[in-house]
Amino acid sequence: MAESELTDAAALRRERDEVKAHSAVFKKELGLRDLVLTQVMYVVGTAWVGTAAKLGHQHIVFWLLAILLFYLPQGAVVVYLNRLMPLEGGIYQWAKMGFNNFAGFIVAWNLWVYGIVVMSAMGLVITAGLGYATGATWLASSKLVVSLVSTVMMAAMVLATIRGLSLGKWVHNAGGVMIMGAFALLIILPFWHVARGTLAEYHPFTVALPTFTLLNLNIFGKMAVGAFSGLEYAAIVAGECRDPARTISRSIWIATPITALMFILGTSAVLAFVRIEDINLISPIPQVLTVGFRSSAVAWIVAPAAILMIVGRVIANVSFSFTGNTRLPMVAGWDHLLPGWFTRLHRRYKTPVNSIIFVGVVTLMFALAGLIGVGEQEAFQLLDNAAGIFYGFAYLMLFAIPIFGLRAAGARVPLWLKVAAGAGFLTTLLYCTLSVFPIIDVTSWLSFSLKIITVIVAANLIGVAIYLTAERRRAKGTSTGASE
Repeated sequence: MAESELTDAAALRRERDEVKAHSAVFKKELGLRDLVLTQVMYVVGTAWVGTAAKLGHQHIVFWLLAILLFYLPQGAVVVYLNRLMPLEGGIYQWAKMGFNNFAGFIVAWNLWVYGIVVMSAMGLVITAGLGYATGATWLASSKLVVSLVSTVMMAAMVLATIRGLSLGKWVHNAGGVMIMGAFALLIILPFWHVARGTLAEYHPFTVALPTFTLLNLNIFGKMAVGAFSGLEYAAIVAGECRDPARTISRSIWIATPITALMFILGTSAVLAFVRIEDINLISPIPQVLTVGFRSSAVAWIVAPAAILMIVGRVIANVSFSFTGNTRLPMVAGWDHLLPGWFTRLHRRYKTPVNSIIFVGVVTLMFALAGLIGVGEQEAFQLLDNAAGIFYGFAYLMLFAIPIFGLRAAGARVPLWLKVAAGAGFLTTLLYCTLSVFPIIDVTSWLSFSLKIITVIVAANLIGVAIYLTAERRRAKGTSTGASE
């Protein structure tokens, strides 16, 4: 091995040891059961079955393609990198040690901004769900109600996250149980209607040959990168897991088949009750449950209960997203890329209290700003598309690490993993390119696309500026120390 490679490897070992030393103070709260339920809760979003149903009976082919070209490659790459580097910060550490500090910071920046944007949309989702559960479907159209829900929810997230994962894991576990319960009702519903004679026939695995139009490819990208992403998120809190190299990997492979079946059968159930043109892209499951139980004697309790389970999952999802998002500024602070203020831990709970408060305030501001000047469905699509592209940028880096990076780590990546990572990279690139276009009718197609592009470019320029400022500050500190 060349002398430069030996030096790089030694530096990498020092960085790993520093991260492990920082992580030693955290309480190891998460075990295999917690991680499996959290993986299901976090990955299985309720909106994706509505998005996929826009494809009609072509959806099964596109789901299978999404699994083959994105979901399985993602799982393989995450398992490999997590076993190699089971460190607090997850993908931030992988990109930093796989490439360099800039790559680590930018991937974490895009992931952090993604978290801010997607959490800011949750007020819309929760309000729509509550509207279906209570029959007051006008709630989601009231910007005042959505604003109040967003504010209360974010205040609760801040307090719960300061308390730590000893509380948060039970919220996440409950969310996993609730989303599986809601999907079970959704999946059983058409079979129940066939048994009662209120639905003439139901064939959940009916397959139609796919047509590869731009719209269909746009939806496919959302089904792949949008619906199936999230397996790497648990690795952000690896320092708070018991035996992270083993438990995170096992949780991924246990959760994967459960997730795939929930999406495929859930989409078929949507198509059984709602016309394609009438699908509500924000809350398709509450919409189906409301329609499906309308003529039943137990409708007054079963449908609202199932919808409230979905709302509970959304709250758990926000809680987990919020937890991961507060760790990213903390680990960047460890590397002096952000002020040390972000690394300060609560004296009792050992959580990054300053980072938690900061992320809460920024998320709420973004949530309120996202409601200005657009309608309910358009607001959701705008936030969802922008968030997806930020996440997509992080995934481009994730898949690039085993293909081009890891030289300093001395890792010999197997060819099959590079091929899988290449498939994931190309699928993600397709998704990012097409996500600037809406899949619904909007006031102005051009305005919609320009808003997304402007947000993405501006956000990344801000990230680059923050990084360059931090590097100049670090260089100045180094030169000052040397002169002394």
